[in-house]
Amino acid sequence: METLRTPDERFDGLADWPYAPRYATVVDADGTQLRLHYVDEGPRDGAVVLLMHGEPSWAYLYRKIIADLAAKGMRVIAPDLIGFGRSDKPAARTDYTYERHVAWMSHWLLQMELEDVTLFCQDWGGLIGLRLVAAFPERFAGVVVANTGLPVGAGMTEGFKAWLDFSQAVPVMPVGFIVNGGSGRNLSEAEVAAYDAPFPDESYKEGARQFPMLVPVTAEHASVAENAAAWTVLERFDKPLITAFSDGDAVTRGGEAAFQARVPGAKDQPYVTLSGGHFLQEDSPAEIAALIEGMVMRRAKGFA
Repeated sequence: METLRTPDERFDGLADWPYAPRYATVVDADGTQLRLHYVDEGPRDGAVVLLMHGEPSWAYLYRKIIADLAAKGMRVIAPDLIGFGRSDKPAARTDYTYERHVAWMSHWLLQMELEDVTLFCQDWGGLIGLRLVAAFPERFAGVVVANTGLPVGAGMTEGFKAWLDFSQAVPVMPVGFIVNGGSGRNLSEAEVAAYDAPFPDESYKEGARQFPMLVPVTAEHASVAENAAAWTVLERFDKPLITAFSDGDAVTRGGEAAFQARVPGAKDQPYVTLSGGHFLQEDSPAEIAALIEGMVMRRAKGFA
C-alpha cells in the first residue's frame, strides 16, 4: 500500500490549535505500517473522553471541546482517522474500505489500553466509533451520538444523496469550504485554512473522496452484515447513550430515533437537540462539552 504523509509544516501556527502531536503505528492486514495522529490532553488519571471526527474534517473540529474538558480534569483523546488530519493517507481510493478503518481504529484503541471511555462521535466518527463500542463494549462507559448513524442498507436521506453526488462530481474537493458550508456559523479564513491544511493537493484526498461511497445505504454495499451484527450488540448495551443531533443537518435528520428506540442505555437519558449544521462541534462546542461532562459526573456519582 502506497501512503502519503502531510508535511508537518502544514500544521504550523494553526488558529486555536496549541496541542502537541502524538503518534501511534497501526498495521494493516497486508503488513503496511500507518502512522496515526492523536491529541491526548488533560491529566493521565482523568476520566477518559474519546472524540471521533468524520469526513472530511480532523481532530481540529474538537479544538474548543478539548480545551474545555481538559481544563475540567478529564483526559481528552481525539484521533485523526487514517486518510485525514496528520494521520497517513493511503494513496489509492481502493485502499479505503469500511472494514479496514474499523480494523485500524481497533488496533489503535487496544494499543492505547483505554478503559471506562466516554465516546462522543459524529459523522464517520460514529460509523467507526459505534463499531468499536460493539466490538469492545466492556471498554466504554457511555456514548454521545451526534449527527451520525450505523446504516444497514435501508436507504439514504435526500441530504446525504446530495452530498454523495457532490463529493463524486466536484473536480477539486474544497475541504475547508465544505466544513464551513456544513456549519451554522461562518468560519474565519484561518479556520477554513486549518481544515485545508492536511491536504496539500488532490492526491491526499482519496479518503475524503471515497468515504461517501462506503456508507452502506443499499443492501449491495459492503459492511451491511457487519453493521447489522453491531446493532445486535448495541441492542444489549445498557450503559448511558445520549443522542445530541443538531437542528440544521439535512444529512442525518431523524437518525437519533433508532438509537433512542433500540439501545437500552438510551432509556430515560437527557436527549438534546443542539443548534448547528452537520459540523455541530463548530456551532455548539460549549453545549457539547457540558453534555459530556454531565455524563461523566453522573457516572462518578453512581448515577446512569
